[in-house]
Amino acid sequence: MFNPGPIFLIIGALLATLGVAMMIPALVDLAQANNDWVVFAASSLVTTLVGLGLAQTGRGRPAILSSRQAVLMTVGAWTVLPAFAALPLLWSGATPSYTDAFFEAMSGITTTGATVVSGLDDQPPGVLIWRSMLQWLGGLGVVVMAVSILPMLRVGGMQLFKTEAFDTPDKILPRATQISGSLIGVFSVFTLLCAMAYTAAGMTFFDAVNHAMTTVATGGYSTRDASIGYFQSGAVELIGIVFMILGSLPFLLYVQALQGRPMGLLRDSQVHVFLALLIVFSMIVALALDPLTAERGVIADLRIATFNVVSIMTGTGYASENYGQWGAMPVMVFLVLTLIGGCAGSTACGMKIFRVQVALKTVTQHVRRLAYPHGVFVMRYNGRPIDGTVVSAVMSFIFLYFLLIGLLAVALMAMDLDPLTAFSGAATTIANVGPGLGTVIGPAGNFSTLPDLAKWLMALAMLIGRLELFTVLVLILPRFWQR
Repeated sequence: MFNPGPIFLIIGALLATLGVAMMIPALVDLAQANNDWVVFAASSLVTTLVGLGLAQTGRGRPAILSSRQAVLMTVGAWTVLPAFAALPLLWSGATPSYTDAFFEAMSGITTTGATVVSGLDDQPPGVLIWRSMLQWLGGLGVVVMAVSILPMLRVGGMQLFKTEAFDTPDKILPRATQISGSLIGVFSVFTLLCAMAYTAAGMTFFDAVNHAMTTVATGGYSTRDASIGYFQSGAVELIGIVFMILGSLPFLLYVQALQGRPMGLLRDSQVHVFLALLIVFSMIVALALDPLTAERGVIADLRIATFNVVSIMTGTGYASENYGQWGAMPVMVFLVLTLIGGCAGSTACGMKIFRVQVALKTVTQHVRRLAYPHGVFVMRYNGRPIDGTVVSAVMSFIFLYFLLIGLLAVALMAMDLDPLTAFSGAATTIANVGPGLGTVIGPAGNFSTLPDLAKWLMALAMLIGRLELFTVLVLILPRFWQR
C-alpha cells in the first residue's frame, strides 16, 4: 500500500528549513532599518508552521523511499518550495503579482536566473539576498538530487553515476544524509572563497556575498541590472570564470578527492570534454569579437569572450556585455552552449556533457557497424562498458529535450512573441540558463513584459528541465498512479 508519510516528512522538513532561512533577509533588512523585515518575518512564520505541520503528518513512519515515492517527493519539493519562497517577493512589492513572484522564485530555486525584477540597484537588501539564497539553496539541492535520487530513478542515463551507497531504495535517505554533509561542506567552502576573492577584487561585502552564492550555484542572479558588467573589472570576471567552472564539475569528485582519491577529477572524461569545449568556443567567440573591438586588444577580447562563454555553458547567465550585439555567429554559439550545459552531478544546466558523449559514441558505433557488419564494438564511458539501457535512456532524453523546446516555442509564438524570443525563451528555461536572445529577454532585458500565461509555462519548463524531464513527465502516465 502506498505510504505518503516519508514524502510529507521530507517536504515538510525542507519547507520548515526554508522558513527559517527567511529570517536571514529579515535580519539584513532590520540591520538596514528597512521595513521589509516584517514581510520576511511573517513569511518565515507562515512557511515554518506549514512545514512543521506537514512534517508532523509523516513523523514516526519508516524512512524508506520507493521509486514512486522518490519521484513524488522530488517533484513535490521543487513545486512547494518556490510556491512559499514567492511570498516575501510578493508581499514586499518586489513583484507586482503572484505570477511574477512564483516565476522569480522558481527561477531562483532551479538556478535558471531568468528574472522579472527590474531596478535591482534600488531593491531593498533583503530582497536581493533572498534571491541569491534561493539560488544557493537550489544549487545545493540540485547536487544532492543528482547524486542520490536521479541515478536510482534511471532518469535520462543518470544510472551511469549510480554509486554503491545507493544500491537499494532502503539506503537512499540515510546515505543521502551522510553524503550531503560533505557536499554542503564543499559547497560552502567554495562560496566563502569566492566571496573573499570578489571582495579583494573591489566588490562591496554585500555584493560579494550575493554574487558568490549565485556564482557557485551557477544561477546568475545579480544585485545589479547590468549584472557583472556593472563592475567593469577584469579581476571580477576572472574570479567568476574560475568559480563558475568549479560549480559545473561533478561535486562527488570533490568529495572523493577529500577522501584521498584526487585523480577522479583528472580522469573523468566529461570533465575533459567540458573544459575542451570551453576553451575552443571561447577562442572562436574571441576571434569573432576582434574586428568589432580591435581597440580593446586580444587579451581583453579573450577574457570577455571566455567569461560569457563560461557563463552560458554553465547555465549561470551572467553577462558582462550585451552579447546580442556581437553578431550572428557568437549568438549561435551561445545558443548551442545553452543546450549542451555542464557536467552531471554539478549545479550546471543543459543536457549535460555525458549525454552528448553517449550520443556521439552511439552514432560512431552505428557507422562502424555499417562499415564492418561482423565487427564487435563495445561502447565505453570512463573505461566501463555502457549498458544498452543507458543508451536508450540518453537518446530518449535528447529527443524529448528538443521536442519540448519546440512545443514550448510554438506555444510562446502563439502568444504573439517573435520567433527569436519564443525559441530562445523555450531553450533557456528548459535548459535552466537564464537570459535568452533578442531585445526582450536578452542580456539587456528581462522577462517582466511577457504575458502571464507565458510566465507560467516557462516556470513549468524550468521545473521540468531542472528535474531532468522524465521525473516530472512520468506523473502524467496513468500506470504510474496504479502501481
